[in-house]
Order: sequence, then C-alpha cells, then structure tokens
Amino acid sequence: DDLRGAERLIEEYGSVNNGGMIQHVTYPDNFMDEAETTISVIAGLADDPKIKAIIVNQAIPGTTEAFRIVKEKRSDVLCIAGEAHEDPGVIQTAADLAVNNDFIARGYLIIRTAHELGCDTFVHISFPRHMSYETLSRRAAIMKVACEDLGMKFVAETAPDPTSDVGVAGAQQYILEKVPAWIEAYGQNAAFFCTNDAHTEPLLKQLLTYGGFFIEADLPSPLMGYPGALGIDLSAEAGDFTAILKKVESSIEAKGGAGRFGTWAFSYGYTATAGLGQHAINVLNGNSDLLKLSDIMKAFGKYTPNAKWNGAPYSDVNTGVRAKNHILIYQDTYMMGRGYMGNADIVVPEKYFAIK
Repeated sequence: DDLRGAERLIEEYGSVNNGGMIQHVTYPDNFMDEAETTISVIAGLADDPKIKAIIVNQAIPGTTEAFRIVKEKRSDVLCIAGEAHEDPGVIQTAADLAVNNDFIARGYLIIRTAHELGCDTFVHISFPRHMSYETLSRRAAIMKVACEDLGMKFVAETAPDPTSDVGVAGAQQYILEKVPAWIEAYGQNAAFFCTNDAHTEPLLKQLLTYGGFFIEADLPSPLMGYPGALGIDLSAEAGDFTAILKKVESSIEAKGGAGRFGTWAFSYGYTATAGLGQHAINVLNGNSDLLKLSDIMKAFGKYTPNAKWNGAPYSDVNTGVRAKNHILIYQDTYMMGRGYMGNADIVVPEKYFAIK
C-alpha cells in the first residue's frame, strides 16, 4: 500500500525520470540488517539540488540518522517521516514533521468498538521486538486498561517475529496452527489483533473459518491481509479503494463474516504516502502550513472521500508536553456488513493519554 501511494503521486505529478517532480526510491526489504544501505538511500536524495522534500513511509529505523545527514547537507530540504518506527523522542529530533497512526486513541477505540460489537475478550498478538517500540507497547498498555474499564478480558499472545530465522512463512504457519486453539480457549466472542502485517492474512483466514472478531489491522487497509485470506483477485480494482472495499465486503458477507471484520475504508499506508506527498507540495507552494493539523487532514482527505479523520499532536507521557512536529492521526473504523462506527467523532477519555 505504501508503494501504491507513491504510484498515485507519480500518476498525478509525473516521475523525475520523465520530466515530472516525484523521485521514488525504495529501501532494502531486510532493513534491520541493512541499516547503512537504508541510511545511504535516504540521505543520497539530498545530493539532487532539485529535491525540496523527502518523505519516508514507513520511516523505519535509520530514518532519523538519514534525516540528520540530509540536514547537514541541505537544511532547506523538508524531512517528513510517515509512520515512524523509531521512538517519538528520537524521530522528533530530526524530522520536520512526523506522522503516526494514533496509537493512543486507537488503543482505546479498538477496544471500545470490540465491546460495542459484543466481544468479551481481546487477544493481542505480538513479539519482543515490536513490544520494544514505545508506540506499540504503549498502545498495548492502553488496550489492557480499556479492557479492564469495559469489563473485557485482555490476553497477550506471542508469535514468531517474521524477521527472525523462521521467516515470514514460519511466522504465518504458526498463526495458522494456533488460531483454532485460541478460539477454543477464548471463544468466538474474542477479538484478535496483531502488530505485524505478515501475521494478518493467516489470522484473518482462520478467523473466517473458526469464528472470532477482527476490528482492524495494525495499519488498516482493505488490502491488508484480506485479498489473500479471501482468495480474491483485486487487480481490476487496483487503486480504486471504493471498489476494493466493496469487493472485500461482499466476500466477507458471503463467508458469513458480516459485522465481525473491520478496516479503514482507505488504506493507511497508501494515504500516508500520497497524503504526505501532497501536503509537502502544498507547503512548498505556500498553500499549507507544515505543522497545521487541518492542512495535513486536507491533504489526506483528498485521497479518502467520505471517510472521517481525527488526530492530535503527540503528547509525551512523562512530561505531558505536546510535540509541535509530531502528529498522530486515525480514520474512522469501517466494519464490513455494518458500516462506519463513528470513531472519528468519539472523545477519548483523558486518562488514556497518561498510560504508559
């Protein structure tokens, strides 16, 4: 989805290779083991005098160092981090703007939605590397408290890290094998959530077969896990998220999953890439302010018609200080066979912003 967002920008503004304004590069798939290459790829963009802004989505580890190098070369280049993996206090030191999914609000809203749908248990699936990230561990802590507040049981399950020796195939096989036992243990009114994209498809596939709920993915999209889990071809609908959602929703309903499976109607990864690119263009053209939330929402909204967004500046849990250059955002949850849940209009209780 992240790459499709770049493709959308190229469609609109053209590739540098063909006289346009978008230069699209990728970092290594195994970025954890190739940090130097990742940093070099990002920082090298500043060598082109025509480059005015660099958007990294997802802003994996190494982005902060790359941005520091960019700023040493050219302080005029806008450095924007989409879905930063590095801790907030780290990425904020180098990025002119960082945007993450609102892990604080969503920590509460995902649980609230599950409760509203009648779930009595919430199963959180992750692994140590992810739980070492402040954003993910803090969200899990919020989810746990929200479960306690709403009378639900919170369960933490551990699954293999796809970047470990078992690889993606091994991690996915583990999920396929464990879900039946989890459903037996926690019941069909349990909602499941995983922090890793690779776990999503096998989880969805088994929940469709054995029961259970799936409110939304870690980085929600109707393309996140659903096509493979449902066995549907979306090549004809490529780039048209209204058509994609309609086809996925129809397939979910045909398999008896209406009201149990959710997403964001428009891919977060796609929208973050395209939206941040559009926002940078708006800023460089003098039509938007870089750090103004409403201007960021305007750019994101261009690619998500009829879907509501909400968000707020990142607030440090220890000091309470709100970062001027770090924005957390989220889109309303869409439950297939039911519709939008109205989450973008719900006020998250203040207590959850202090949980760590």
